[in-house]
Amino acid sequence: MADDGECGEVEMSDEQKKEIAKWFLLNSPAGEIQYVAKDLRSVLSDEDVYNEAASEAFPLYNKSHMICLEMPGTTGDVLVTSFSELDKNEYLDPRTAHVAIIDHVKQVCTEVRPAADEELPSAYVEEFRCAMDAEILKYVSEAYPKGVCSVYCINGKDAEGPGCDFEFAVVISAARHSPQNFCNGSWRSIWNIEFKDDMQMLEVRGRLQVGAHYFEEGNVQLDAKHECKDSTIFQSPEDCAISIANIIRHHETEYLTSLQASYSNLPDTTFKDLRRKLPVTRTLFPWHNTMQFSLSRDISKELGIGK
Repeated sequence: MADDGECGEVEMSDEQKKEIAKWFLLNSPAGEIQYVAKDLRSVLSDEDVYNEAASEAFPLYNKSHMICLEMPGTTGDVLVTSFSELDKNEYLDPRTAHVAIIDHVKQVCTEVRPAADEELPSAYVEEFRCAMDAEILKYVSEAYPKGVCSVYCINGKDAEGPGCDFEFAVVISAARHSPQNFCNGSWRSIWNIEFKDDMQMLEVRGRLQVGAHYFEEGNVQLDAKHECKDSTIFQSPEDCAISIANIIRHHETEYLTSLQASYSNLPDTTFKDLRRKLPVTRTLFPWHNTMQFSLSRDISKELGIGK
């Protein structure tokens, strides 16, 4: 019999295993959840626990990473986001007015159906949405080589004319996956645009997120986030769209420039601050006169330096 002071190995419950598996899946870097899922499945050796964890984690991961899936039988793609979600597995693509049925775990679109009238905005709101979608699409095609975007009406979609408020969500998602080169990255931005008719103003709120993962002989991850606000005046659908696209272009370019500046200065700032200011001797190393050290003299003698 073991002594009272000794602790035996505690067996985790299936619920605990599921929660741990979900954590790993949800924290997978961009484009890597399938690799993590494959390893988890092997480690768990329990199909029921794995399937339950995957069924809960994959939808959350797909929406947070705003993955883009090709719709079969059409020329369009669908973005999997919380704004496009109609039902558990149904996501609206407002550009084509179709609804995609998604298999979250396999990350594929299995079916497509036409959107019902009640799932689409009114003609008045759609005029603004279409104009904005065209301008954002133009900007994304210039700024992000593999970027996709969509514009959703998330409030007031039944507005029939002037005098009504409504709100759009502009979603931009760009990913570059190169596992053979040990790196993956993603850009995600969400812009909420409130059309306030009584104030004749458009209020803009942006949330930007950049993720990168380098794993060649190591594991380095970047997860940077930024929020910003702006506003413009309420105009015609075309003029509103141009103003919003310019605002988004300005803030995203500014943030990207600041990121590039920050990381180009890492060796001279952050990394330098992590190093010891002085050696343990509390004196600076005399780089101007290294010959006073025997090691320097021995190396110089061996290499014939100074002869």
